Amino acid sequence: MNPAPPTTVATRLAAVVEDFADLDGREKLELLLEYASRLAPLPESITERRVVEDHRVHECQTPVYLWPEFSGGAARLHAEVAPEAPTVKGFVAILADAVAGRPIDEVLAIRDDLLERMGLAEVLGILRTRGLRAIVGHVKRGLLAASGNTPGANSGASS
Repeated sequence: MNPAPPTTVATRLAAVVEDFADLDGREKLELLLEYASRLAPLPESITERRVVEDHRVHECQTPVYLWPEFSGGAARLHAEVAPEAPTVKGFVAILADAVAGRPIDEVLAIRDDLLERMGLAEVLGILRTRGLRAIVGHVKRGLLAASGNTPGANSGASS
């Protein structure tokens, strides 16, 4: 029996895109709510220092705080999202699941059209969509910085 091949960020996100594919707008929002419940609470090590650190995604109207980490060749994303924004929290949970344990190059390869492929761009509206795109950018830049590389031209959204 062959072990299952490791899942990549791209295959994880492709599975999520497939989950959203045939849903109408209301159903897409309901699925985001389900994902929101999967976002792990902040570990105590971050909770203790979060007051003095500015990890907010300022481009997002919703209070979203991200702590990307990279250790032993593996990415991890910790996040806190305001409880009054469960759709944003659901999207962040999807990203956290997708990048967990994966190498930086896979995270940097997250495609620009993720929201369109999920069918969320038209459902969420331009302001929320802009904020979610900013979250993806912050995750990429934060993980790149956490890996010891200097954020630069490669840290933006990829094709």
